[in-house]
Amino acid sequence: MNGLGVAFLRVPSMIFTLGMNTVLQGLMVVFTGGFAPRSEAPHWMEVLAVGKTLAIPNSLFVWIAVGAAALFLLTRTAMGRYIYAVGNQEQAVYLSGVRTQWVLVGGFVASGICASVTGMLLAGFSHKAYQAMGDGYLMSAVAAVVIGGTNIMGGRGTYLGTVLGTILIVLLQSVLSVMQMPDAGRQIIYGGVIIAMLLVYGRQERHE
Repeated sequence: MNGLGVAFLRVPSMIFTLGMNTVLQGLMVVFTGGFAPRSEAPHWMEVLAVGKTLAIPNSLFVWIAVGAAALFLLTRTAMGRYIYAVGNQEQAVYLSGVRTQWVLVGGFVASGICASVTGMLLAGFSHKAYQAMGDGYLMSAVAAVVIGGTNIMGGRGTYLGTVLGTILIVLLQSVLSVMQMPDAGRQIIYGGVIIAMLLVYGRQERHE
């Protein structure tokens, strides 16, 4: 749905995805009547999230599998090249004969798959699911990607950079926890980091 809205309705991706998130949360309230249902995560989700194989966390194997698939898609397929090209200049890609709408939809499908895998791991780790359980990770995830060198407007970024950005965010979270920084302060810092990186990217593009 996000991909179709962005590709064919031409709604800015940030606005559409955040709006869809709000709509789905509202539908969950309607479905549950506003009460948190008593539920437990399936056993296999808990095994993936907190289980171990040969003393190695299973979540590490999941990350390796998803990471390998993402690397293959971005570096070894035409779809990956189209994703970067559309991020740089969609009009030029369209004029070269590529159906850019479906490239956008494919990118959102891949993103949705990653989000669903993350949701299953989070549910397994928490042993249950509840409304808005992933909202606390929203700003830190965006900040990790931006710190890793990905241009939030598209066209630039690497998987390795995202991994390094994630490590830096985890280190930052650890430092803030030691300093007993409240959650509101963390959100302010994440937002400031995103704005600062956007300003840096904007100046680099003007220079080029």
